[in-house]
Amino acid sequence: MELPGIHADLMRLPGALPIWRGAVDATGWQVAASTMAKAGGRLVALWASDRGQSSGPAVCAAYASASGLVWLELPLASADPRYSDLSEIFPAAGRMQRAAFDLAGVRADGAADQRPWVNHGAWPADHFPLADRSVPVPGQLTDYPFVRVEGDGVHEIAVGPVHAGIIEPGHFRFSVVGEKVLRLEERLGYTHKGIEKRFTQLPPLEGHRLAGRVSGDTTVAYAWAYCMALESATDCEAPPRAQWLRALMLERERVANHLGDLGAIGNDAALGIALAQFSRLKEDWLRVSKDLFGHRFMMDCVVPGGVAGDIDSAAVARLAQQCDVIEGELQALRTIYDEHAGLQDRFAGTGRVRHELAVRLGLTGLAARASGQRWDLRHDQAWPPYDTLAVKVATHPAGDVAARVAVRFDEAFESLRLIRAIASALPDGATRNAVLLKQAEAFGAGWVEGWRGEVLVALELDAQGAEVRVRRCHCHDPSWQNWPVIEHAVIGNIVPDFPLINKSFNLSYSGQDL
Repeated sequence: MELPGIHADLMRLPGALPIWRGAVDATGWQVAASTMAKAGGRLVALWASDRGQSSGPAVCAAYASASGLVWLELPLASADPRYSDLSEIFPAAGRMQRAAFDLAGVRADGAADQRPWVNHGAWPADHFPLADRSVPVPGQLTDYPFVRVEGDGVHEIAVGPVHAGIIEPGHFRFSVVGEKVLRLEERLGYTHKGIEKRFTQLPPLEGHRLAGRVSGDTTVAYAWAYCMALESATDCEAPPRAQWLRALMLERERVANHLGDLGAIGNDAALGIALAQFSRLKEDWLRVSKDLFGHRFMMDCVVPGGVAGDIDSAAVARLAQQCDVIEGELQALRTIYDEHAGLQDRFAGTGRVRHELAVRLGLTGLAARASGQRWDLRHDQAWPPYDTLAVKVATHPAGDVAARVAVRFDEAFESLRLIRAIASALPDGATRNAVLLKQAEAFGAGWVEGWRGEVLVALELDAQGAEVRVRRCHCHDPSWQNWPVIEHAVIGNIVPDFPLINKSFNLSYSGQDL
């Protein structure tokens, strides 16, 4: 693959998806970002990599283009690991760059925001967990310098980091006049738990279990992305039946989350019966997953080389029957949502993200599709079995809560169609192939359209004697791109609408606090 103006030796990684990897110099790093932006490409992820004592640190970026995914690596000087800031070209890079510094000590030169992101004082400012081998002495919690809004009548409302209920911790600082929101600033990172470091301590063939726990509501997508990366690095291909079963589980994961969110969004708009009805449907859905796959969320069902189990003809019939029942219930509930004047009054125009802003900020996944973008890996970069299923992409132009609700309904109906199609056409054969590790350096990437959006796993393997180990595994959640957009979506709305707007995105905290 050639990129105009970029001098890089891009090599195609093995696997079903078109993914290229190569190294660039400092000039190529900046040129690549500009070239991708001008061509309509998107920044998928940015992270730091410790290339070992001999090679030194590096910073990596993954870009999505019409031709596939491009993974670029920029080697950095060990003494002063710096690289050019990309946040002026891709605003979503800002927080990723801050996290890369906190974890690995590589700094984005020229970045306007250099505040810590995941380091809340749990380790000294000169300690970098991904690069240092020593155990740090915990530091003091630091006062985060929120941006203040000054003016007559402006006051601040601090929400979190501990919230009512069982949601994850995050701090939200509102600047308001009356109830109108002038500015929202988020402070996340409270659920950092050393996942990326932990990957390097696990055998490669066990990493899928940790990947499936990065964000518990997206366990299938993360496990599949990790297995795709490992299979890419080892030239292994899962059997056709396993690929179809993986897709079936991925669509079940999508339906489960949309059912839960649709009920929660209705509840945040004071329609309590919506929560009751959608919770009932989700519980029925999860119980069938437990019966057929051994786990309500299908955790540890996607494994290197294939899947952990299989289903028989009776299970296929049960899947189809449940899809029919859920589809009928969904149609009835959608009619209620569409015709309920009070609900639509709360939904329509609330938390609007216009198409132009969504493109500029790099909004991705279902939220992007609700702002008029038409990007879905299952359709645009279809891998088996999606290359035979003709996935219909659900979009909406409005970009408000009503649009995000509509996209959820449409995607749920499409997933029900896909589940029936997959179950009825499951190919015969094995469900798992052996994965043979190579006694050499190897790279692999997995890129999967999860229910929130695209999930990326970038994997580096290294051989030390007879042992093959994970040198680096970076998992990227679409929430990285989408959390900053909520800060814009809430501007001009009233404070009581924030829970509704936030729930309409339903982003992951732990998915980005690695």
